[in-house]
Amino acid sequence: MFNEVMFSFMLMKLNVLFVAILIMASCSKVKKKEDLSERVTNDSVQEKTQVEKFNLEVYDFNGFEKFLNEENDKIHVINFWATWCGPCVKELPYFEKINETYKDKNVEVLLVSLDLPHQYETKLKPFIIDKKIKSRVIALDDPDMNTWIPKVDATWSGSIPATIIYKNNQRAFFEQSFTLESLEKAIKPFLK
Repeated sequence: MFNEVMFSFMLMKLNVLFVAILIMASCSKVKKKEDLSERVTNDSVQEKTQVEKFNLEVYDFNGFEKFLNEENDKIHVINFWATWCGPCVKELPYFEKINETYKDKNVEVLLVSLDLPHQYETKLKPFIIDKKIKSRVIALDDPDMNTWIPKVDATWSGSIPATIIYKNNQRAFFEQSFTLESLEKAIKPFLK
């Protein structure tokens, strides 16, 4: 009888110990979840602050047109793109590489977003920040595309990605996606 009582007592102690271990483990998981939740909240507050501080230049076509006709010794690479365009997003790193590699050769990259105005705060700015885009990015907000697309280039159907490369009176227009190699090849004639 004494052994049975001792055995029951020991079993009860083990149960209490097991429950205590489960509670401590559970508290640890809750603490980890709270820490993760706090980090995610801090990150999203920080990202929201970055988006709010980001100064996106927005132009209608009349304001934008000056970028198409600058007469200086720079090679201007103007890429029309949008965050919703898969091929555009895929080639953005190549424009970033060109911007970095050729900046000492007087090459200037301008990324012209055609995202809709209601997407600037929720999609475009966070995209630019998240991808750490260093090239100059502006937004073209002019709904009268039928008027301004042929002014960019008479052969442009309006599809994107599209790119203009020019230096003074020398000009080339590309309604296509680029690889890094094909983009460099398109710029080479302007470097001479």
